[in-house]
This record gives sequence, C-alpha cells and structure tokens, in this order.
Amino acid sequence: MITRELTKSPPRADIGQMSRVLVVEDEELIREMVVLGLEGEGYATSIATDGRTALLLLQNTEPNFGELPFDLVILDIMLPQVNGMDICRLLRHQGNPVPILMLSAKGSEIDRVLGLEVGADDYLTKPFSMRELIARCRALLRRQRLGGLPPLPVLQFKEIALYPQECRVMVRAQEASLSPKEFRLLELFMNYPRRVWSREQLLDRVWGGDFVGDSKTVDVHIRWLREKLEVDPSHPEYVITVRGFGYRFG
Repeated sequence: MITRELTKSPPRADIGQMSRVLVVEDEELIREMVVLGLEGEGYATSIATDGRTALLLLQNTEPNFGELPFDLVILDIMLPQVNGMDICRLLRHQGNPVPILMLSAKGSEIDRVLGLEVGADDYLTKPFSMRELIARCRALLRRQRLGGLPPLPVLQFKEIALYPQECRVMVRAQEASLSPKEFRLLELFMNYPRRVWSREQLLDRVWGGDFVGDSKTVDVHIRWLREKLEVDPSHPEYVITVRGFGYRFG
C-alpha cells in the first residue's frame, strides 16, 4: 500500500488552482504512467494501490476549509481488497460528490453503463492515451468548478436519512425532531462514518473553539441523540462509544 503527494511543475493557466487527484490503480506500469502524465500537466497526485487504502484516504482525510481532500479520483475497477465499483457505490451512498473517472479493461456497453449507474462521472477503457485521459480530467474538473457536480442532497446510512439543505432527518421513515446541536453532531458523524471523535474534537467542530463549559455536555447530547435514533438506546446501533477514546458513527 503506497500513498504519496508530489508536484513537479506549476499548474497550467487553464487549470487554475493546483488540482489534487487521487490515482487508485494496482498495476504499477499504468499507475506510474498516469501519475507522470498528471504531474507533467501540473496536477498534485496521491496514489493508492488497493481499495482499502483508497477508502481510508477518501474517508479519513480532513477537509480543508470545507473542501474535499481531492478534486478528482481516477479509479480502476479491478482492485485488491475492495473493487472500484464498490468504492464508487459506497462514496455516493455516503454523499461524497468527488468526481470519479473509472478505468477498466472491460469495454462492453453493459460494463460502461454499470460503472456510470453506480455513480462514476466518466468511464475510460484500457488501453488509453494520456492525451485522452488528461482531456477527460480537465472536463470533469471544469464541470466541478462550474457547479455541474453539486453535493448529493441526502446522507443515507441504513435507516437514517439526513438532508443537509433542509435541516431534516428521517429515521425509519419517520421525521425526527433534532435540536441544532444534535443535527450538527449527526451530520458530522454521517460525513465521517466509523471515524472516532474525542469529546474535545466534537466540542471544537460542533460547539466552536470558543466554547466555555463542561465537556460532559457532549455526553448529554449524545444520549439525547441516541434516544431519537436508536431502537434501543442502551444498546446503540448507530452512535457507538469507543471506551477511552470517544464516539463513532456506525
């Protein structure tokens, strides 16, 4: 498993700000060719050689000032551990709107349609030319800058659906009445499933860095949130206590 971030030349004028691309490819020759081609055009690249590493990078990397950690993902379908189709499906299920260019040796119509239906934004069949790959990357990034790829309007996990733009939560097909702090807690949890948060981190992200008070207020709000989400709050399925560390979702 390898990750790296390199920049070899300044961004081209038509790219604008340095674009960050995650290349997920287990074939070394193809991976290196793609990385060299992207860096030669002024893109910043990170790489993953298997699906599990890709998910860790995409799910556990902190956004900068509300921005996603990557502007584009180039994703091979056939990967060790977790395949590209499942990665794409999971990201879209979690509401991650990052543009995805899927790569595959399978060029049949049904494979292309399946890739697009699970949430990919474009599909490129191997073998391909670097000129075409770069052109497709530019097109996806241009669409993103112009607002052609807006965030998905719902975060969904099992029987919970959260609508960020409407400040509305549905639990088992019934609308739940959450306070603003409870809503922000749940939205943070659902944006980072399975990440463990300490009380201090939750206070900073939800209450703000200037909060003055007892950190136990987090525990109180977690208890209230469980009462509204869980079938049995004493045995939670969604908001889990990680003893000695904090809380996680899912």
